[in-house]
Amino acid sequence: MEPTETKTRDEFGRLLADREVWRQAITLEAAGELTARWLEGGSEYQAATFTARYDDETRRIALALAALNRNGLFTKESQPGLRSGAHVQREYVTGFCSADAAAQLLALSTRSDLVTVVHAPGEASSAAIPVTLSGSEVVTVLGTSENPVSEEQIRGWADETNETLALLLADSWYVEILDPVWGRSDVLLPAVLSALAPGQ
Repeated sequence: MEPTETKTRDEFGRLLADREVWRQAITLEAAGELTARWLEGGSEYQAATFTARYDDETRRIALALAALNRNGLFTKESQPGLRSGAHVQREYVTGFCSADAAAQLLALSTRSDLVTVVHAPGEASSAAIPVTLSGSEVVTVLGTSENPVSEEQIRGWADETNETLALLLADSWYVEILDPVWGRSDVLLPAVLSALAPGQ
C-alpha cells in the first residue's frame, strides 16, 4: 500500500498552508500585513500573484513595498525604475486603499512631479500610460482600474482570498502612482510612504 500523499502546494508552487491565513483576511489592513510578510520572505502565498516568490527585480524594493502595505496601501503591482540597454522602466506601485489614503496619494501629485491616477470604487476606466519600454516598443502601461467590478472578477478574488475581502476590494479605491522620470528609483516609494504615514 502506497503512503497517502498530501498536497502542500498549488499548481503555481504556492504553499497551501500560507493560503489559509488569507481565508481570514477581511480588511485592507490584514491583506496589507499578509502582503508585507510575503515581501519579507515570511510567506509563500500571495493572493492574485501566481508564483510562490516575487521576481529578482522586486528584491530591491521589497522592504519599501512591505512598509507601504503596513501603512494603508494593499499593493497589487510594482516595478523599480531601471535602465538596461534598450530596456527602460518608470518606477510605479499600484494598490487598493481607503478614500482618505487615495486623497493623500492624489495630493502627492500636487506637490511633486509624481503622477497619481485614482480610480473610484466600481469604476471600469482605462488609459495607457507607458511605464516599460523595450527599444521603441511599449511593454507595460498603467491607467486601467483593477477593482473587481464584474461577478467573475469578484469570484476570482474570493477564490484567492475570501468573499468578504473580494467585496471589500470592489468597494475600495484603486490607485496607481508612477515616477515620470525614466530609470529613477529613489524618489517614488519614500514619497508614497511619507504621504500615507507622515513622519515616518
